[in-house]
Amino acid sequence: MSRIGKLLINIPKGVKVQVSKTNVVTVKGKLGELSEQIQKSIGVKIDGNVLSVNSKTNSKKDRAFHGLSRALINNMVIGVSDGYEKKLEVIGVGYRASARGNILELNVGYSHPIAMQLTNEISVDVKQEKRKNAFITIKGTDKQLVGQVAAKIRSIRKPEPFKGKGIRYTDEYVRRKAGKAASD
Repeated sequence: MSRIGKLLINIPKGVKVQVSKTNVVTVKGKLGELSEQIQKSIGVKIDGNVLSVNSKTNSKKDRAFHGLSRALINNMVIGVSDGYEKKLEVIGVGYRASARGNILELNVGYSHPIAMQLTNEISVDVKQEKRKNAFITIKGTDKQLVGQVAAKIRSIRKPEPFKGKGIRYTDEYVRRKAGKAASD
């Protein structure tokens, strides 16, 4: 039995969880609605404010899906009640970021600005002060989507190891390398 899978999920107030006969788990909360198709060999049981996930068989495949299913449902419950966010920092001379609606525009050292069209499930907030680094905050209910968008934005200009310029997570540490040594 999975150690993660046998943990119970507490359902906060204002969150509704429904399980259909086709094993589609739907979670509704104040921030939105998420649904996920769960394996047929995984059972989901709701007792009041507690949700439990159990495996119907003890095969290796079902044990693997047991923990995965519990983690996915827990991420949905947290997403619709609190939401997820990732913060990125744009570091570099002349590097800028701006957001207009669902379009994020980045000026990060290329010959042209890069515009990214984001989905409606994601909201982007950019703080750009004069002579300071820009901070990009990505918020949403779907943990996977928030992480994927943050990774895609970071991949536009990854932080380089010599000067540290680029787009990085705020809690990310970039190991710096020494440049070329001057010869006598």
